[in-house]
Amino acid sequence: MKNDATGGSDVAPADVTPLVQLVAPDGSRVVEADNAVFRERVAHLTVEDLRAMYRDMALTRRFDDEATALQRQGELALYAQSRGQEAAQVGSGRALAGQDYVFPSYREHGVLHVRGVDPVDRLRLYRGEDHGGWDPNEHNVHLYTLVIGSHALHATGYAMGLQRDGLVGTGDAARDTAVVTYFGDGATSQGDVNEALVFAAVNNAPVVFFCQNNQWAISEPTTKQSRVPIYKRGEGFGVPSVRVDGNDVLACYAVTAEALERAHSGGGPTFVEAYTYRMGAHTTSDDPTRYRDRAEEEHWRRRDPLERLEALLRAEGGWDEEWAAALQAEADAYGERLRDGVRALGAPPAETMFDNVYATDHAQVTAERAWFREYEAATAGEEVAR
Repeated sequence: MKNDATGGSDVAPADVTPLVQLVAPDGSRVVEADNAVFRERVAHLTVEDLRAMYRDMALTRRFDDEATALQRQGELALYAQSRGQEAAQVGSGRALAGQDYVFPSYREHGVLHVRGVDPVDRLRLYRGEDHGGWDPNEHNVHLYTLVIGSHALHATGYAMGLQRDGLVGTGDAARDTAVVTYFGDGATSQGDVNEALVFAAVNNAPVVFFCQNNQWAISEPTTKQSRVPIYKRGEGFGVPSVRVDGNDVLACYAVTAEALERAHSGGGPTFVEAYTYRMGAHTTSDDPTRYRDRAEEEHWRRRDPLERLEALLRAEGGWDEEWAAALQAEADAYGERLRDGVRALGAPPAETMFDNVYATDHAQVTAERAWFREYEAATAGEEVAR
């Protein structure tokens, strides 16, 4: 543990709420007796593993920069930035087993990167060309959810289904399955998240509630959301809870790995508060300079998750300039492909809105589809006449 929860908007300097930290902001390893169990969780990670984590984080940030630029150029209707939250997303995402299922909100670009969702597909929703963008079953990642906190209930229901299907607590690592749902600090004030915690707790559901506390629910600081640290909310429902340094990729990996092990084995839910910071705006329609000051932003800029991992790699002989240059070239090509791919996107046929409303045929949807076809045909005739 490390008493490093100082600074920022929701924690006063006197607050010494402990949080799990394995790598300090200067890149040094944190070696304390009370974090030994989490150090063991990352002991197997090699230099190549750390490089792979850095690559994931670097490409996630490049994705963020490119998407922000595309929105400013009028190519996207809106975009929710994730700058500063790469460690929380990549660390937790890399702890997932292939069969585990993810329910994201709308900012988990790093988790989607780790799960292999195509970067262009991630922006179809933000371009307004598609209701989703990818096949959830291909990557075990549900579509982005814009309604704050609603997906926490979906995640809990899915986890309860896994439980009833006998996919939890079998002892077979390739069979036991868990769910992770991601949301922000503001979502913990929503009824859906609280209801999900009730259902998960009383049913011992195999779900990890991963809250990225980036300290601002749009323009509202966490002090307007809770009188106690966010992870305490999980404890109030009887859910084992932990607060982790969300800018420390190794700590996020370790904490999530422990939570998933509990879920896989039938031990039930866990609530994780990843204490981090939203370095950018809430979305591209937001102006954070109206509600937070430069001193706070500078405080957190010095805790940049990418710089922290780079410092660790340099300290342990894992940083190579040739490798770094190759990664920069990869990021440049990645950015070019993303720009070209987004600009080439076209809208799918409007009738596809009826395709996945229900799993099986439904009389009302069939009737509405037929009406829509007639409407489109009539409208097309009017267009020709004009």
